[in-house]
Amino acid sequence: MMGWLFQAMTELSSRKWISRLTGRFAQSKASRGWIPRFASMYNIKIEEAEKPLEAYSTLNEFFTRRLKPGSRIIHEETTALISPVDALITGAGPIKAGTIVNVKGQDYTIEELLNRSPRTELYRDGYYIVLYLSPTDYHRIHTPVDGRIVEREHVPGKVYPVNDFGLRRMRRVLSRNERLITYIKHAGGETAVVKVGAMNVSSIRYVEPIRDKAVKGGELAYFEFGSTVVLLMENDTFIPRQDLAPGLKVRMGEKLGQLIEE
Repeated sequence: MMGWLFQAMTELSSRKWISRLTGRFAQSKASRGWIPRFASMYNIKIEEAEKPLEAYSTLNEFFTRRLKPGSRIIHEETTALISPVDALITGAGPIKAGTIVNVKGQDYTIEELLNRSPRTELYRDGYYIVLYLSPTDYHRIHTPVDGRIVEREHVPGKVYPVNDFGLRRMRRVLSRNERLITYIKHAGGETAVVKVGAMNVSSIRYVEPIRDKAVKGGELAYFEFGSTVVLLMENDTFIPRQDLAPGLKVRMGEKLGQLIEE
């Protein structure tokens, strides 16, 4: 009964106008006083932030903070695919005939996740990794491989929560929420970086200036709150590290596996 009630309330509250209101407050000067409280509530490592707390003029500016140089180590191996974010892995495994199997009890098709892109066929038998960012995490998204960005797509959608409740209780959240999709061509094939919006996320933004060259570890985009990134690796191009599995906590720059070069 309670699960049904929470689901119904979430359906009613997952509207873009609510996220816009939340976003406006987070971007206002009035939100500045909430920064220390937010940092304390979520146990954020403020010593890693690029600037001291008092230097941030809005809550949104703190959400999207950069880190001090050297706070994250980018794995230098040429063929390593790195984590683009600080996150908890909530799903990982082979893509089976175009289907991502059992992410918190639900299956997703690559076709719906990629908005029926012609590129879908490249990933039908590839590999996927789902990375969830909580409010505690650093919210900038970095490039997982060296290469060239060959396509970008914005997919409008809902703003359902992508936490454990959302993924279990809401119907196929990852393919119904708003998404920014970046396709990167590298020496071994192609990787899709699917950035999934969530409740109370006013937007997902690319870092400017927008460039087509992809440099591993370089800034790609950022969330204006916690959310999820889904990495898709083209068929026969990726070997995951042995301990890659749901429940693993990773940091940006950490090696997730090995690319198979042509």
